[in-house]
Formats: sequence, structure tokens, C-alpha cells
Amino acid sequence: MVNARQLNWKIRFDVMSTGGLYEAYRKRHIPGITGVILAGGESRRMGRTKALLPYQGGRLIEAIYRQLSELFDEVIVVTNRPELYAFLPCRKVPDLYPGRGVLAGIQGGLHHSRFPRIFVTACDMPHLNSGLIRRLAALMGENAALVPASDGGLEPLHAFYDKAALPAINAALASGVLRIVELFDRLPVRIVSAAEVATLDPTFASFRNINTPDDYCRLRDRDDTCDTDTDHNDTMMANATS
Repeated sequence: MVNARQLNWKIRFDVMSTGGLYEAYRKRHIPGITGVILAGGESRRMGRTKALLPYQGGRLIEAIYRQLSELFDEVIVVTNRPELYAFLPCRKVPDLYPGRGVLAGIQGGLHHSRFPRIFVTACDMPHLNSGLIRRLAALMGENAALVPASDGGLEPLHAFYDKAALPAINAALASGVLRIVELFDRLPVRIVSAAEVATLDPTFASFRNINTPDDYCRLRDRDDTCDTDTDHNDTMMANATS
């Protein structure tokens, strides 16, 4: 008869011997980093709150939350409208500089994070690649930020930031600087080339966001059937906020 101790070791052996070791590694959380979803945009081109668009049986932001929660011990949403995201089982935290754009969102994420580093993504980027995120995290070293590049340039909304960057970010916001790339001259930043990113994400899908109703139709694989006339879009977008 197999006792509990023997059974425990048998299970561990079976997991390792059947490829489960890789699966266990893949699902392991990345230590010392908070996943941050920025949900403060105005969604002007979409016409409705993008984060709440129906997607994969839930809402767009839920798909992003699920992916981050599989990677990090903590996930937070930076928003000044926390009531919109009450359905997410995580902290909703405010910008400390409301209305100051993405840089203020990153600052808010760093300020509220329980961990010394954050991974930042936007609420409309549903094609996150776990393998790429893990690889980038491993490359950060002692830098204050790590930013990947794509065929379109730097991708600061799919990037890692350390709390060591807070003084420079605070100074930038206080002096009226709003563009993230202007901050990079003030910090030790690791840039990961597009060529290196392409080894794990050849089409740079990780960085695609959803800005317009047409983008949303493509996301839902409805290129051939998605009606982009005004009446249809009004109905579709109304459903996103119901």
C-alpha cells in the first residue's frame, strides 16, 4: 500500500517525467514584479470604453487580467474610474497626476505596487505573449526600465519599470513632460531590439492595440462579416458598457 509520502513523490516524478516540469515552469509566477494595466484612456476613436468591449466570453480587460495573473503575484489596474472594473478581483488604484497621460499612469503603478518592479500594459492590448514577457523580465538586470522595440519603434506600454525610476518620473511630470520617450534620457534603460523580440513574437502581435471599431472587428475574427456602418457600431459599442 502506498503511503502519503510515497504518493507525493510519485506525483512529483510523474509531473516531471511527462513534460509537466516545463508546464510547471511556464506557469510559475515571475517574482518581485507587479502586473499593471493602464485603463485611463478616453477611447475617443472607439466611441466607448475599450476595456469593457465584449471579448472571449467576458470583457477585453478581463482577458488581459487573466494573462497577467498567470505571470505575476499581484495585478493592479490604474484608473480614475474604479467602479467600471469592480468585477476584477484586484486593486484599482488612481493616478496621482490625473489627466497627465500614460506617464502618470506608469507613475501611479509604481507608487501603488507592492513589489519593486512593474510590467505595464494597456487595457486594449489582448495579444500578450507570456514567453516574451518572461524573456524580457530576465533581461532587465539593474536597469530602471526595460523597453522592447518592434518594427514600429519603441513599445513603452509593454515594458518593465523599477521604483528607482520614480524620482525621474516625478520630476518629469512636475516639469510638464508627458511623453515617455523623453524620460529615457534620464534613466538607465535597456532597449531590447526588434530583432530579438521577433525571435519570440515574429509578427509583433504583442504590441497591437484596439483603437477603432474596425480594429475590434478584426480582433474578433469578423473581417468578412463585421458591418462597420454607424448604426451597427452604435449597437455594438452600447453593449460594451451594459
